[in-house]
Amino acid sequence: MRAVRFHEHGGRDVLQVDDIDTPEPAADEVLVEVAAAGVNPVDTYFREGSYQPFAMPMIPGVDVAGEVAAVGADVTGFEEGDAVVGTGIGKDHYGGYAEFAAVPTDRLAVLPEGVDLVAAGGAGVAGVTAWRALVDHGEMQLGDTVLIHGGSGGVGHAAVQLAAAAGAHVIATAAPEYHDRVSELGADVVLDYDRDDLADAVVDAAKGDGVDLTLDHRLDDYLQFDADVATTGGRVVGIGENDPQVGFDLSSSARGKDLQITMMSMFNTPELAAPLRELAGQMGADEFEIDVARTYGLDEAAEAQRAVMEDSFLGKLVITP
Repeated sequence: MRAVRFHEHGGRDVLQVDDIDTPEPAADEVLVEVAAAGVNPVDTYFREGSYQPFAMPMIPGVDVAGEVAAVGADVTGFEEGDAVVGTGIGKDHYGGYAEFAAVPTDRLAVLPEGVDLVAAGGAGVAGVTAWRALVDHGEMQLGDTVLIHGGSGGVGHAAVQLAAAAGAHVIATAAPEYHDRVSELGADVVLDYDRDDLADAVVDAAKGDGVDLTLDHRLDDYLQFDADVATTGGRVVGIGENDPQVGFDLSSSARGKDLQITMMSMFNTPELAAPLRELAGQMGADEFEIDVARTYGLDEAAEAQRAVMEDSFLGKLVITP
């Protein structure tokens, strides 16, 4: 099979397409013929070496979707020909930037008939991160006011849909060109994140009561902001930052509101298959969707990784082998 691999850590130029043997699934694995693999910032962290993969040379790609080509000896619940979606590979298992990927069944879910496999390829990290942040860590409740920073991003546009489906009052930030689509996905209010009075606008959109739950993908920029706009007893779930030095300018704003702050990583999810099954069901019922901004071939993996870190787009980028 053809697979993108890096033989050493470095810049995008270390990515190359190799002809290698198709893997044999282990007893608890499913061999997936890959239709699409989402491109995520974390893929670049493994390539650069800030995160360490389990082996070198390494196939990147945390997400995968496709059809089952073979099943391991102990596998139940999956059959050849099933459409599946998976995530959480690319760290301790070879990733999805390949024509085939061997995926443990605890990181995989069967997709209902008719789900777009290319879109599903971008669903894993985005959907599971949003689910874990809002439902598991954020304890989102009916009627909560939920602020989603970066509502046009991969996780952001997934979170907007999940919050809206749960009956939350959804406030999202996004660049103006994406406002209409973010509203279509379920946001009640969409605000330009560049406006000078953003904090006041968020509080106004929260009907003056403050935000109950915030999903923050850039804690270095917005942690103090999150505290300022929160209601008493508000919750903030942090999923990332650009600068690892994260802190408050004025911690009393957080303490005075009994602010609860949770930092999370999708890789700590106890069983990735559980939220994947929920998302698969919603995709099958047309209640959850992934917008695919662009697709790339295996030979274009370096460009895809550049774009995911540098370009503005709504939704997800995916590799289609």
